[in-house]
Amino acid sequence: MTTGEQRGLVLVAEDERPIADLLGLYLRREGYGVEVAGTGPDALAAVRRLQPVAVVLDVGLPGMDGTEVCRTLRAEGSTVPILFCTARDDEVDRVLGLELGADDYITKPFSPREVVARVKAVLRRIDGTLAAADQPLVLGEVELSRERRRVTVAGAPVELTATEFDLLAYLMARPGRVVTRDQLLSGVWGYAAAGGTRTVDVHVAQVRAKLGEASPIRTVRGVGYSAEAG
Repeated sequence: MTTGEQRGLVLVAEDERPIADLLGLYLRREGYGVEVAGTGPDALAAVRRLQPVAVVLDVGLPGMDGTEVCRTLRAEGSTVPILFCTARDDEVDRVLGLELGADDYITKPFSPREVVARVKAVLRRIDGTLAAADQPLVLGEVELSRERRRVTVAGAPVELTATEFDLLAYLMARPGRVVTRDQLLSGVWGYAAAGGTRTVDVHVAQVRAKLGEASPIRTVRGVGYSAEAG
């Protein structure tokens, strides 16, 4: 395993070794370190031990499936970006994965180049919000620090996943402006996400649930969303 000091370590949780090896090859070419886990419990232990910058997580892992691994990590407060990989292309499965806190969803068969592009897109969003950090964004009781990647409601911290944070930051940086779902897909995800506008809606619902009544996100029916105080 390479250390990947330049771009960080990516955990590939995949029980089909040829797929894991292929993904590892492409990720290493891009300068990432790679750790492979072949079971759910091994993946969970690896995230806790290694603190990777991202996890490519197969849903159908033995021992503990990927959805349960994701659920456990989010319950523990981990915000590591998680990209689900699955052979199932059913919208119910896709939405379930997003609701559990996954940042992206890729169906098999996939191109390893696409997976690498998705990993880079998620991490680029994190780097971008850090580079753009200046004064905290404040709307009502919600305060968002892009530099610290921290959100509080009336001073109390709120744990968001990487994509949930980037979605909220994108909207709060444009207060009062109506942003379409397609614009959010492009601006937050960096491409036309496979889940389409449903991906946006699921993540918005998750952010609202975590922020409660203080959520500044408003629905503009038939168009998209905006962030407004009060």
